[in-house]
Amino acid sequence: MSDQDDQPESLIPYDRWAQEALREVAIRALEHAAANGLPGEHHYYVTFRTDHPGTQIPGHLKARYPEEMTIVLQYQFDGLAVDRDAARFKVTLYFGGVPAHLTVPFDALAMFHDPQARFGLRFRAIGAPGVDTEVEPSQEAAPEPPAPAADPQPGQVVSLEAFRRKPARDA
Repeated sequence: MSDQDDQPESLIPYDRWAQEALREVAIRALEHAAANGLPGEHHYYVTFRTDHPGTQIPGHLKARYPEEMTIVLQYQFDGLAVDRDAARFKVTLYFGGVPAHLTVPFDALAMFHDPQARFGLRFRAIGAPGVDTEVEPSQEAAPEPPAPAADPQPGQVVSLEAFRRKPARDA
């Protein structure tokens, strides 16, 4: 039995409040970028649930990212606007030179990361299918690396010889 199993269920929504406080940091960072741009080498990785109610992205992106998507706000974005009344932000990004308009509810946010500042937050989207509301703050959150094509078998040795430079041979 874990410590979590021993804790009584609270009638006060502390988890929700903590999640809202963490999201507020990401929202303020987006507002700052919308008003002032991104200074120096700062840029944001923003991960959000594409299956969250209210998320609006072009169909080709929804097909490619049916559950979650990470965007980078750095050089090629326009029209970043934070709408607190509607609890969402909007931005236009360019994919292969083609503009795509995205609308992302604050509750769909899953991760915010500014690698220049070595600052990041991870949280779970609220209200998305199959998603709970646990909060995981992190000082160095980063996008998850892509999964390997195949899991190696336990105890398997992989040779790196094919990747080593070979010395030039005399002719």
